[in-house]
Amino acid sequence: MKHKAVRRRSVVMGIGATAGIAAIGGIAVGAQAAGTSSASSSSDGLLFDPDGYTEITTTLTDTDGTDHEVTYHFWKAITYVSKPVDATYQSLIVSVPVTIDGKAVDASDAPIVLSNVIAGYVESSVAEATGIGGAAMGGTPPTGGGGPSSAPPSASASPTPSASAGAPAGGGGAAAMPQMALLAGYVVVEPGARGRTLTDSSGEYYGTAPAAIVDLKAAVRYIRHNRGRIPGDVDRIVSVGVSAGGALSALLGASGDSPLYDEYLKEIGAAHASDAIFATGAWCPITDLEHADGAYEWNWGTNTTQSTGKTVDQTVSKDLRTQFAEYQAALKLRGLNHFGTLTARNYDEYLLKQYLQPSATTYLAGLSDTERETYLAANTFITWKNSKASFTWEDFLTHVGTRKKTAPAFDAFDLSAGENNEFGTGTTKARHFTAYGLKNDITGVTGTRVDSDIPEKLRLMNPMYHLLEKTNPKRTRHWWIRLGTSDTDTSHVISANLAAAANSLGDQVDHRYYWDQGHGANIDLPDFVAWVAGITGHKSALK
Repeated sequence: MKHKAVRRRSVVMGIGATAGIAAIGGIAVGAQAAGTSSASSSSDGLLFDPDGYTEITTTLTDTDGTDHEVTYHFWKAITYVSKPVDATYQSLIVSVPVTIDGKAVDASDAPIVLSNVIAGYVESSVAEATGIGGAAMGGTPPTGGGGPSSAPPSASASPTPSASAGAPAGGGGAAAMPQMALLAGYVVVEPGARGRTLTDSSGEYYGTAPAAIVDLKAAVRYIRHNRGRIPGDVDRIVSVGVSAGGALSALLGASGDSPLYDEYLKEIGAAHASDAIFATGAWCPITDLEHADGAYEWNWGTNTTQSTGKTVDQTVSKDLRTQFAEYQAALKLRGLNHFGTLTARNYDEYLLKQYLQPSATTYLAGLSDTERETYLAANTFITWKNSKASFTWEDFLTHVGTRKKTAPAFDAFDLSAGENNEFGTGTTKARHFTAYGLKNDITGVTGTRVDSDIPEKLRLMNPMYHLLEKTNPKRTRHWWIRLGTSDTDTSHVISANLAAAANSLGDQVDHRYYWDQGHGANIDLPDFVAWVAGITGHKSALK
């Protein structure tokens, strides 16, 4: 492909840094943003300009601390729908590697990594981005780490020795993913999306559920609509995200081409193309929101709360644990590795055997003898025998220490949780989305049932619906799911259920925990890009 002459500039940044952080509220500069009002012609204006790039040379540092000179083509903010509600957020940026350390890279058929930085279901923008990693989020980004004070920097928590055992604690956060993918020789697309805090001049919320997932689907449709124009293999789109972004990545994978979203996509002028993706990468996904309160209390109900130093109201905690037990029994999910049916009675045993003890084993095996001896001396609850770690569930909870959230964690009685805002509507900032939250409301809200539109919005926002209640044949078949063992932003059950649901359908599931890591950790990115190479058959450019 021939390109017109472009300017060349040099930028130096580390893998944990970002280039061109966007200012929320900026204007998207999208030459491809077509303002057609006709639904039938909406796709015609959404054409990617192959020659509309800037060539950038930069230095990226990998997780081993090695610098690499990378030259890539960068496309500034492109509006990906023909009738945007707000182009500041409904736009994407594209980065395509040209050379890495002087070696030419052919990315014409490389996997396309769709990397979102959504946190807390808050809006994100690429409107002012001037280089890769330039997406800016409106919420507080997950940073990883956050383990107990006795824990030294953690290695990868894979059940088998990992190539990324020397990765820094906490990884590089959400910003590290697009840069690592570019280093691997993959095409990187970073989409912005509307989020729950956006209001217009009349005070109406226009980014609450299901806006974020609708926007991500529209971004995928834009990519696939531009087959042959946009570099990369549009049939090998891999979605990645952390926290709420991980939940949305999982939802994108589970709900591919679901007709439930058609009306919303038509409304914003999404391209007439498939929004099914090839693979999902989800780090610490906060999802299954209507059941998240019960799962949280089952997991963390007896731990003291960070903000108060006290346990939560145990009557509320017990009510929610009972709800979780009923929900889990109804799922009839079987655990991985032939564990059997997962219930509230045996889930602690399952988490220990499948995830927690293998995670601790891998971490300890990666330490030197002296480091291991020091760690075990500080953490006497762990039994180290025959090169394997074992401990009880109760001791694990004590090791983690305080929980982050109060009760209920997600549908707060005072409507203060971010998830209450996620289900706001019109000029109403926050609403209850569970019967229990509504029943115990302390803000003056009346009624015996949640608003009539809530059940549909819950389905639109929950990957479990598309995996279990109405199994979606167009879902992804490849799942990469990660969680820190010290992550108390949600229950460990949430990601484990997601993995079990996908596994029950015969999908390929790689779900593991990072020992002593908190919310937002993504410390095995080299393993992830190698996994992408394996499932797509495209060799990574970085050895």
